[in-house]
Amino acid sequence: MAMHNLKLGVDVVSAHNLLPKDGQGSSSAFVELYFDGQRFRTTTKEKDLDPVWNESFYFNISDPSNLHNLTLDAYIYNSVRATQSRSFLGKVCLNGTSFVPYPDAVVLHYPLEKRGIFSRVRGELGLKVYITDDPSIKSSHPLQEAKDTQIHTESVQDPVSYTSSNAKTESRHTFHHLPNPNHTQQQQQQHSPAVLAPHQVTKYGVDEMKAEPQPPKLVRMYSAASAQPVDYALKETSPFLGGGRVVGGRVIRTDKTVSTYDLVEQMHFLFVRVVKARDLPAMDITGSLDPYVEVKIGNYKGVTKHMEKQQNPIWNVVFAFSRERMQASVLEVVVKDKDLVKDDFVGIVRFDLNEVPMRVPPDSPLAPEWYRLQDKKGEKIKSELMLAVWIGTQADEAFPDAWHSDAASPIDSSAAASALIRSKVYHAPRLWYVRVNVVEAQDLVPTDKNRFPDVYVKAHIGSQVMKTKAVQARTLNPMWNEDLLFVAAEPFEDHLILTVEDRVGPGKDEIIGRVIIPLSMVEKRADDRIIHSRWFNLEKPVAVDVDQLKKEKFSMRLHLRVCLDGGYHVLDESTHYSSDLRPTAKQLWKPSIGVLELGILNAVGLHPMKTRDGKGTSDTYCVAKYGHKWVRTRTMVDNLSPKYNEQYTWEVSDPATVLTVGVFDNSQLGEKGSNGNKDLKIGKVRIRISTLETGRVYTHSYPLLVLHPTGVKKMGEVHLAIRFSCTSFVNMLYIYSRPLLPKMHYVRPFSVMQLDMLRHQAVNIVAARLGRAEPPLRKEVVEYMSDVDSHLWSMRRSKANFFRLMSVFSGLFAVGKWFGDICMWRNPITTVLVHVLFIMLVCFPELILPTVFLYMFLIGIWNFRYRPRYPPHMNTKISQAEAVHPDELDEEFDTFPTSRSPDLVRMRYDRLRSVAGRIQTVVGDIATQGERIQSLLSWRDPRATAIFVTFCLVAAIVLYVTPFQVIAGLAGVYMMRHPRFRYRLPSVPINFFRRLPARTDSML
Repeated sequence: MAMHNLKLGVDVVSAHNLLPKDGQGSSSAFVELYFDGQRFRTTTKEKDLDPVWNESFYFNISDPSNLHNLTLDAYIYNSVRATQSRSFLGKVCLNGTSFVPYPDAVVLHYPLEKRGIFSRVRGELGLKVYITDDPSIKSSHPLQEAKDTQIHTESVQDPVSYTSSNAKTESRHTFHHLPNPNHTQQQQQQHSPAVLAPHQVTKYGVDEMKAEPQPPKLVRMYSAASAQPVDYALKETSPFLGGGRVVGGRVIRTDKTVSTYDLVEQMHFLFVRVVKARDLPAMDITGSLDPYVEVKIGNYKGVTKHMEKQQNPIWNVVFAFSRERMQASVLEVVVKDKDLVKDDFVGIVRFDLNEVPMRVPPDSPLAPEWYRLQDKKGEKIKSELMLAVWIGTQADEAFPDAWHSDAASPIDSSAAASALIRSKVYHAPRLWYVRVNVVEAQDLVPTDKNRFPDVYVKAHIGSQVMKTKAVQARTLNPMWNEDLLFVAAEPFEDHLILTVEDRVGPGKDEIIGRVIIPLSMVEKRADDRIIHSRWFNLEKPVAVDVDQLKKEKFSMRLHLRVCLDGGYHVLDESTHYSSDLRPTAKQLWKPSIGVLELGILNAVGLHPMKTRDGKGTSDTYCVAKYGHKWVRTRTMVDNLSPKYNEQYTWEVSDPATVLTVGVFDNSQLGEKGSNGNKDLKIGKVRIRISTLETGRVYTHSYPLLVLHPTGVKKMGEVHLAIRFSCTSFVNMLYIYSRPLLPKMHYVRPFSVMQLDMLRHQAVNIVAARLGRAEPPLRKEVVEYMSDVDSHLWSMRRSKANFFRLMSVFSGLFAVGKWFGDICMWRNPITTVLVHVLFIMLVCFPELILPTVFLYMFLIGIWNFRYRPRYPPHMNTKISQAEAVHPDELDEEFDTFPTSRSPDLVRMRYDRLRSVAGRIQTVVGDIATQGERIQSLLSWRDPRATAIFVTFCLVAAIVLYVTPFQVIAGLAGVYMMRHPRFRYRLPSVPINFFRRLPARTDSML
């Protein structure tokens, strides 16, 4: 087949709710289509605001390789017969990258767009757009170009203005409708790549035009800050979700009823709840049996755990079988007896899948029923099994705790093994700061009475240990008055234990006494009010005898102030990526400002993380973290293109927070079970809530970029749907005026060292608590999601931060360069204009600030047109990860303390000394300039100070008698004087300043 047989088919179906334009409450609408220099027109539907055309048109595609640069424009007009004219009703613009083959095309209703700022439109236009290679289809006859239709020919005949590389110049509402992405991995590998780079073109041949489904064509998104490789860029998608197809951040309505899970693709499952059995027959010689249930459909099988010696067992287990993978029409539920050699058959219940009912929440759960078991001959026996069988979606209440066939382990398909792979919602414990103010001790009784004790107080909660400084107690009443800080989690399981110890010798300490304080008895506070101190009796850890114990029971005391500080936010993650900023005390919480909804759709192109049966594979799951709520999807076993389609919701209390989504490989599955292997990280995505528009649905495919010792590596892509809905716009605006952290962080702030230590302790506590859940969220997962290593030294990260700093000041450098060009008269006309503007501002100084703010306002309004329409994502160029040296990466991945060879550590130390030496020089130069300013009036150089003091007196007299405008004008004109009046040598003030003394002479 020749390429010139390709045609673009457009079915103009209908319009809905058009704007009346004929003055009689109606309109006579027709549609004009523009594509590749061709123009077609539908018939006119008289006096109809909901016209139906059902007309088809076919455009010739002159150059298929240039198809992604073309656009289809559909304009709706109202025909005015009296004047033989027309009035505009709306338009729709479709990009060439969204055209799909005929089998994938569906009718979509597009919202009508305005032609200009003052246009007034409403309604929708239903179109079906597709590419066909049927040679029997002839192209439609184009209309003759009329003079009154030339107003749109520029956009038709200049397709270059719509190229993907010039995406910024496109109309705001350019829609990209894509086919349904419900395809298998094999189909995705057979077709063309999803990303169209500028140097690539789409080739439409015979193979691409077949009825097989196409993968989604993704719109490449560029970072405004720094371009990076196309493969690492964010891609906008247009999936078909539960609420309809998402196009340009909006959901195009469909005929389907909208479900509560409208941010994920709706998946149907066959749910089987095995509740219990009764009157099971005795199968063993002992007169009992060990029953279990096996649920089979086609090649999939789920097994409950066996109950030992139980004729009336209770299981209450739910199995979920993916409907799209079911290859049988009969469901078999078999009861068996566990035996050492071969399991015995007890009975069976069969279900015809065509008769299984459908259930959609909020319908009440299906009540289980008793079913009589049948023997191998098909005859019913006395035993019964209580079951409930229904077809539902992931919105079903039974979905999170069910055993899933699409996530079942090929090694162990039992219900016990499903505990490691099921989805789960975790709630991190509420964390408190524990402040222990050690004031003093009284009447200490040291072991050695011939010396004054060198005492200190050691406090610990769980694995956290803190010490006061050692004090020599000459009066046996030492005083410290030190604050010790800890992190504790509700419910309080550990006690606060304080011991007073005597440093007898180097490395030898003796306990004088101790006190144990339960944290549940400690007073809580939400502000900085004074906590009343208390005396606690110190007990000896070992009592010699009863008489000695009675004698010394109240001899030693410790004076303490202990409280649980609820006015702080306990930082348990990197401060740059905080997902929650609220204080611990709930009475200080403000009302939430909105709701964040996340749909975890699927992942594609994942790298194999392990080998099983001689081939690479992965057992992946996703973890999402926001605030106290952590979620984990079910583990998709043996799948490199898993489909999760799970939706979760969070309340948002502050827009300056970050949602983190990570993808991991489950290493706890296998013949050895949970063998202590760490779950492997595949990648993560961060999304800041403040960068999301309210109400918009963001459907993007995020690259999973991970830094390895060999360099940056793309581990695949994760497809997410995100929506932030604002419940109180006033509260959200008010939040922007509030401090970022709670009040106590500013009233009684912590030092940087204290915050780092407390954050480390908080992460350990959260990891320990989440690791005790079922399935556990392992410590390496919590640490990776919380960025625990972000504070460690990295040459790559230091370079990245330096270049970020240079980028921030690049604007100032550009202004300085521009002003230097003005002073050098590079462009005389510009310099003269600047002189005129300067004189005007000097004469009217009240215009300076209004001019500055008006200029910033205009810049902001201009940049609104080019605002980002996608969340920020990780950028390898900004992170300096593209060309990083292998040794620097090896240093970044080194343990702390180091585990490398002494020679390598010495080389890195020398390199660090070299870098630090340059930084030291820069810091010294800055200090020198500051000290020279101080020496102006210090009389360190008596002649220089006398000259400066005399100059100040003369300047005060001159400025007093001369108007300020004259001084400012003369100074400005002098600075911008012509180069002919300049000298190559430095000016007098600079020479004078450089001669001033500094403290460099006093440095060793």
